[in-house]
Amino acid sequence: MKKKKWLCLFEYEQFTLVLTLLLLCIGMSFLSNKFLTGSNIINIFRQASQYGICAIGMVMVILLGGIDLSVGSVQALAGVASVVVLNKTNSIFLAIGTGILVGAFVGLINSLIITKMNITPLICTLGTMSIISGIALVSTEAVSFQVMNKTYMKLGIGRIGIIPIPVIILAVLIAIFYFILKHTVYGRYIYAIGGNKNAAALAGIPVDKIIIITYVISGMLTGLAAIILSARLGSGQPTAGTGFEMSVIAAVIIGGVSLSGGKGSLSGAMIGVLTLYVLTNGMVLLDISSFWQDIMRGILIILAVYIDERRRTQSAKKLTQAKFLSNTQ
Repeated sequence: MKKKKWLCLFEYEQFTLVLTLLLLCIGMSFLSNKFLTGSNIINIFRQASQYGICAIGMVMVILLGGIDLSVGSVQALAGVASVVVLNKTNSIFLAIGTGILVGAFVGLINSLIITKMNITPLICTLGTMSIISGIALVSTEAVSFQVMNKTYMKLGIGRIGIIPIPVIILAVLIAIFYFILKHTVYGRYIYAIGGNKNAAALAGIPVDKIIIITYVISGMLTGLAAIILSARLGSGQPTAGTGFEMSVIAAVIIGGVSLSGGKGSLSGAMIGVLTLYVLTNGMVLLDISSFWQDIMRGILIILAVYIDERRRTQSAKKLTQAKFLSNTQ
């Protein structure tokens, strides 16, 4: 009986995710004696927090049944815009506001194209990704801008006690958006739209309005992540964020959020982010070439989509079996 109860734990997705992360950490600790050092653990959380902040928005977008491939380009444009405003005004608040507004504006444009022009999120954000990346390169002539205000850099490299500031920001955001998704009407609407958009519209849910709000929020969070990146690097770089979108999407899917929408959790996505970054950190410590890291990232994306497809297939089978049993009784 105890054995059956133990085996039942594997049916819980969160348990499997945590177990995978734990095994990965154990494996990395054997492969590198630097992995479990205090400085490296802090470094993992600091750098993973940038992905985590953006992933919160991506979770909401994918739960809607959408996707956003433009977040990597926004990392570049919002980061550059923040640093330019900072250097001209020496105001950290204006710099932060600029980065967040740039992200919000891109999110608004994406959502309007999706809702008003009826273009699929994949095609829409693929197009805006290219446009935004081009704007960042053209407007800066592919030149990075150094941060002149050292206080601004504390957003990326500062600490309160031993806890990095980006980690504190991420923790606060996780608490806020966990509550929003689990305990508000807006959160329930997101799951409902992702589950069945047409049914949600027939039920009176303002589908277009929810999509617009969600993409704007996601853009704002991406802008905030861009600010933290520019503060950590000490510069606004027009090439920053290359491949960032793929890492975020892969982490979210690994964390159990379904690409078909309507299924997944913020906590699972955060475990996915941490798992992906532990793997990345381990490969750096093992001095594995960045080219091989790109190959591994690509494999993870394919694996994540495969896992998502398997989940959907199993869910469909269980639903079919349940209907069959109910009809035969």
